[in-house]
Amino acid sequence: MISISINLTDLPRHKITKAKNGKSYINLIVAEMKQADQHGNTHTVFVSQSKEERAANEKKSYCGNGKQLSAAQPAQQINNSDISKDGLPF
Repeated sequence: MISISINLTDLPRHKITKAKNGKSYINLIVAEMKQADQHGNTHTVFVSQSKEERAANEKKSYCGNGKQLSAAQPAQQINNSDISKDGLPF
């Protein structure tokens, strides 16, 4: 999981769309940074660009950042040779 923080005042108003349900939406991208910043942030958040905006090399609208949360350790696999005759691994 990634915990992100978004600065709502940095969102470009012209990119906010109103859906049929009457709610407002904006498309965001969360991208992993090459290295963590001085605050330990590992991800950056910016407003999605159209194909034309990307082709014109328009500047991205950065609006937040985030950190990778520690993931639960995967369950250890038990080697069948380690299981005793009663079926228990101890």
